[in-house]
Amino acid sequence: MLKRENLVRLVGVIGMLMLPALASAAGDICYLRDASAPSASTAYLLCEQGMVYVTTDSGAHWTMQRTGADQTLHAIRFIDDTHGVVVGDGGTIMTTANGGKTWLQSLDDKKAHFTTEHLLTVHGVGNQLWAGGFDGALLHSADGGRTWEKQKSGTTMAVQGVYFLDENHGWAVGWSATILRTADGGKTWENVSSDKATWSLDAVYFRDANNGWAVGFAGELLHSSDGGKNWDVQQSPVRSELSSITSDKSGRVWIAADEQLLVSEDGGQKWSVAKVDNNLFLCKVFGRGDSLLALGELGLLQQKGATTEWQKDKALVPAGTSIADSLEAAATSASPSPAAGATPTSK
Repeated sequence: MLKRENLVRLVGVIGMLMLPALASAAGDICYLRDASAPSASTAYLLCEQGMVYVTTDSGAHWTMQRTGADQTLHAIRFIDDTHGVVVGDGGTIMTTANGGKTWLQSLDDKKAHFTTEHLLTVHGVGNQLWAGGFDGALLHSADGGRTWEKQKSGTTMAVQGVYFLDENHGWAVGWSATILRTADGGKTWENVSSDKATWSLDAVYFRDANNGWAVGFAGELLHSSDGGKNWDVQQSPVRSELSSITSDKSGRVWIAADEQLLVSEDGGQKWSVAKVDNNLFLCKVFGRGDSLLALGELGLLQQKGATTEWQKDKALVPAGTSIADSLEAAATSASPSPAAGATPTSK
């Protein structure tokens, strides 16, 4: 299957060809992939190239930090304002206990990764975390990401998205319409076969123990009203890849749909397009405080209060998308460090 990021490169080839020159001035290039907002004032944005952007003042200022990862990173999760984890290719798992200033590799007793599979997603409740990836990989950590154990997913399909409502009830979705569910924290996973699911799925979200959605390729939009046992197709107004889903404080349900956002104002029964003025290639919609943020490969949108209107976060300028002088990251990069601002990793 041709992945969204490859389509992005093809569609935006002219713009993308300009980025290396801009990145040369900035010293880096960044494709934003995932985000986590542990509080109303703090948010972390993950670049697949190994950088993390952080704000501690509700987005007024952003600084860039380096994880030191030597593999492509795909997902990030912060437990609180200072403790977080990133995951990526080759089983890469790194944690921080000081708000991203330094990152350490999570390794087993043999000083090796807990898995060699590419990890694509991470989610959790408190210190309980779950990561998923290629070949049906599902890992669980009970200590905030320092140590991990493998769980039996019962599938060889890549796990693209994981969501837990509490420490026991969780769902996972992935390639070839894979849908999994657990009621015991992942000790056992049930493979849910649904003839309504057609395409590969990217994300899953449950608003409560019964009502949830799974979304994915070609506008795939599924709804469950019985905790994920059964799924029905809902009509999507677009055929682009749907990659993330959540709800806001007003009860609206939102979906990231590449260059658009989908919104339902009736609890997820009917969907409409909420147009945005910036082509950021949206991949993540998530909560911060009482409103939402929408992350794109090239930037960030902020929901205007509790409305359906959005505006671009002009304070965030990811590396490679503008000249380096506009980056507040310059201050971080200039601080004493082992190599160009890189933070240490454990050996």
